[in-house]
Amino acid sequence: MNKAELVDAIASEAKLSKATAEKALDAFVNQTTKALKGGNRVALVGFGSFSVAKRAARNGRNPQTGKAIKIAAKKVAKFKAGADLAGKVNK
Repeated sequence: MNKAELVDAIASEAKLSKATAEKALDAFVNQTTKALKGGNRVALVGFGSFSVAKRAARNGRNPQTGKAIKIAAKKVAKFKAGADLAGKVNK
């Protein structure tokens, strides 16, 4: 499902216009991004939680040349599904 399909589904289920549904989705994405950039966790009970994990610097290998390279440390966004979501997906 892409963004347009998700907006259509939200609009249909919540009985909103597509423009309003898109604004709501964009607001959710923007606020979640701000929270994660600030080092906070976003938890939606029953659905799951978004958090930031630190990935340490490490040595890697260029697959084309086989030459060793250094991969810098970075932060990555992480999602952990809640029990309700996991249960519904596995039915």
